[in-house]
Amino acid sequence: MLKINRENLKTSHQLIWFIIDFLMLGLLILNLTLIIFDSIYSFEAIEQFLAQQVPAFNDLYKPVHANFLFYDLIFVAIFLTEFFVRWGYAIKAKIYDRWYFYPFIHWYDLVGCIPVGSFRFLRVLRIISIIYRLHQYRIIDVTQWRLYQFCAFYYEAFLEELSDRIVIKVLSGVQSEITLGSPLFERIQNDILVPRKAMLTEWLSDRVSRAASEGYMPKRGELRVYLENRVDHALKQNLELSRLRLLPMVGPTIQETLEDAVGDIVANVIHQILEDLASSANHAFIEDIVEVVLPQPGDHEAPEVRNEALISLINEIIEAIKTQVQVKHWRSDLKQPNAEMAAAKES
Repeated sequence: MLKINRENLKTSHQLIWFIIDFLMLGLLILNLTLIIFDSIYSFEAIEQFLAQQVPAFNDLYKPVHANFLFYDLIFVAIFLTEFFVRWGYAIKAKIYDRWYFYPFIHWYDLVGCIPVGSFRFLRVLRIISIIYRLHQYRIIDVTQWRLYQFCAFYYEAFLEELSDRIVIKVLSGVQSEITLGSPLFERIQNDILVPRKAMLTEWLSDRVSRAASEGYMPKRGELRVYLENRVDHALKQNLELSRLRLLPMVGPTIQETLEDAVGDIVANVIHQILEDLASSANHAFIEDIVEVVLPQPGDHEAPEVRNEALISLINEIIEAIKTQVQVKHWRSDLKQPNAEMAAAKES
């Protein structure tokens, strides 16, 4: 579990502190193990069980349990000695601006030295600080530990779940305010969208032009045939036009000529509109639409007039953001290693 970077160990100028850190780490683990065992041993049932099953060990440990405070003070003395040595080194090396800063910054090394009750278990903070320091020195890499990866994964999952709920709550509140007529809508319209009207016009013009050229031009012939057929069908259903066929001699000819002319006019009009949209000439048309949707702040409207289209657009954008926020990335991260393991087994 504990992997040491040998290259960083060789090049480190703090080799002596590295050795002290590992010695203190070992003593802390030993001390905490004894504290936990002594706490368990203090139960009468456990003591009787050990007396019956392993009497030799029980006779050996009973004096230690009776004088456990004395043995714990030995560890405390070692921990305090190391603390004052580091404090003295910090003063000599001028690590901090004031000599008395060290105990306040490293308070967690002191609280664990209190040999009373649950304060003893706070020595785990000292273990964490040593491991963090060794990680900073790049002597060890805690990110490769399975325990660290396990805790980091569920910590990130917890934060993602919490932040997603907060963001969705906030966005839902924004939607409600916009729908009810909050000043937020006016700020979005007047301070964000209106100053960028030219950019929006340019973007919409380019998108409409691309959609018309890519969607219409390749199917221009098919669209013309379709329009002519629909116009021809509509004209045949027209009662007034069908009466032209009753005229003697020229009636059928006039009816067919009108049908062809109307079909050709409609197809040409549609074709011209789509060609205009597919060219840069659509800019003025798009600009007029944007001007209607986003009037200037000085253009006064009646109080009851609201830009429902813009409100709907903003709400849909927020809804899309909420949908994206609801995506659980930590679940996909959880499935990915399982998929890789399954693929490795199959191979």
